[in-house]
Amino acid sequence: MNSGIVAGIIGGFGGMGRLFSGVFERAGFEVICSGRNTPIKNEDIAAMCDIVIVSVPIHDTVRVIEEIAPIMTNEQLLCDFTSVKKAPVDAMLKSSAKVIGLHPMFGPSVSGIKGQTIIASPKRCDEKTKEMLFSIFRGEGAAICEMDPEEHDKVMSVVQGLVHFTTLSIAETIRNTQIPLETLIPVMSPVYRMEMGLIGRILGQDASLYADILQMNPENEKIICSFSESVEKLREIVMSKDKEKFGEFFSKNTKAFESYIPRATEDTDLLIEAMVKRK
Repeated sequence: MNSGIVAGIIGGFGGMGRLFSGVFERAGFEVICSGRNTPIKNEDIAAMCDIVIVSVPIHDTVRVIEEIAPIMTNEQLLCDFTSVKKAPVDAMLKSSAKVIGLHPMFGPSVSGIKGQTIIASPKRCDEKTKEMLFSIFRGEGAAICEMDPEEHDKVMSVVQGLVHFTTLSIAETIRNTQIPLETLIPVMSPVYRMEMGLIGRILGQDASLYADILQMNPENEKIICSFSESVEKLREIVMSKDKEKFGEFFSKNTKAFESYIPRATEDTDLLIEAMVKRK
């Protein structure tokens, strides 16, 4: 139990804030939350709480951190829940508090954090405080992956930036064909429906979240330019009808993904089986 320790979540009435309020409460913490129109203000959270977590939209995160940073002391722990890490962590380091940047690799719609991954970027934090925080998440069944903020943003430019960019590009391309979805989806095999499902899942969410993920990670520009070059290279090969060049292109990528192919096949086989049963 962690009686006497107070955790404060700025933005605690949003989806992620509510999810983690429960996590901290079950660990024995008193939890105090602030929101846009609550009597308790962000500055109150910063002054009252032992652990302060900023859980606001990406485009607001640095501004909120800068507002509360002067209030915080070296006895407190300051964290954020943001899918970009370098800018928020740099802003938190301007405070006197201990600092751990956090990026939950899941959305607020999950039923709990068991089996989920949280990326952590400890930058100014003693081992005892770090392990105290990590033990809360591990106690609920989450895995912790430690990563420097710079490395995090580079990795996320692939995991999130590239994936979301390509998914939205496919959506735009399909829309421009003017072929109705009612015509496309019934003739898709489960593999193609999985890809279409990802498009639908993203488009069913908040556009501003994906705008922030794509526009606020400075590493995304490089990966998007690289993607454009890859698309152009493949376009030229396909248009040339040169099967040898296509084979070389395909083989290079097969080799790059060689160690992952068995797992990918196993995972997608399970998904295909589930989709067929549901149908």
